[in-house]
Amino acid sequence: MSDGADQREPDQLDGVPPPEQRDWVIGHEAARTALAERLTAERMPSAVLLHGPQGIGKATLAFAMARDLLSGTGDEDPHRVAEQVAAGSHPNLYVLRKQPKDGKGFYTVIRVDDIRELRERMRKTRGRTGYRVAIIDSIDDCNANSANALLKTLEEPPAETLFLLISHRPGQLLPTIKSRCHTVALRPVTDDAVREVLTRTAPGVDSVLLETAVALAHGRPRRGFEALAMSNDGALSALKGWLRDPASHPPVAHLSLADALAADPASAEASFGRDVIIEWMAEEARSAALAGTGAYARLASANELWDKAHALFTDADDLNLDARQTLVIIFDAIRKHARRTSQTEPQ
Repeated sequence: MSDGADQREPDQLDGVPPPEQRDWVIGHEAARTALAERLTAERMPSAVLLHGPQGIGKATLAFAMARDLLSGTGDEDPHRVAEQVAAGSHPNLYVLRKQPKDGKGFYTVIRVDDIRELRERMRKTRGRTGYRVAIIDSIDDCNANSANALLKTLEEPPAETLFLLISHRPGQLLPTIKSRCHTVALRPVTDDAVREVLTRTAPGVDSVLLETAVALAHGRPRRGFEALAMSNDGALSALKGWLRDPASHPPVAHLSLADALAADPASAEASFGRDVIIEWMAEEARSAALAGTGAYARLASANELWDKAHALFTDADDLNLDARQTLVIIFDAIRKHARRTSQTEPQ
């Protein structure tokens, strides 16, 4: 971020407001309606787990739900509530994320001390009438100690308090935490929804760049914002060009691609590069399957390629292996697959 004082999340994107500062939600209408009906019927659970892929708007939905609940049960008008939520000053709203360090940067986890501080604040007299809301964004960031401390609170929740837990990887959560929550599974939104999110936040964006970002996002607005920030003539563009016909390029062509994409393995371009590779493999397998029995060898080769690439990417992530070497092996396998299947494909 250009101004560290405005940074509320460690992974906050430059020029993109944090979820609490968006007074609109695009997509996830069914989930929001179902929870609003529970509020109207006074059947609100004490904890809701919002889970789904990262970057689809779970936190934005959580803050919208918080505004609805604070307005519906409190004594202030919705506009005033929205202002306080955006400013982080509503006394009945508690937001728990990875905290900033005294110096530069953020802690890598939500610590047990952060959970204890939250519990202490909740023991005090509430600042407004109505419900209190605690948003944990995300519970995946809790370590074992903080997760267990949070569980104790969920087992004996304060009266008229809603916990909104956000998770990108619900399979890794404690089963006891999940059992205490009403779970809501969220999915990637439509391309139209992504397009609307991007244009609302970045009005006047070039139409070609916008459509490229929408295509790369795959239903995840955050990925769309990352795509908007990338150069159109970088390694990603070169990768797409190489994948149009891997068999036609000389053996060394993909080495420079691997160099460029592995230069910063944590960059958005490297992440998008992986998505493009996996998407190409999926399309190759689909095309072979639709081609009929004559393309059986091509389908078998595509499936083998898919399994190999996923295993290599997983090992690289889990074991912190060299990203460049991983890409070189995968590119070499893609090229061999393309050359082999082009020679055996029926004419």
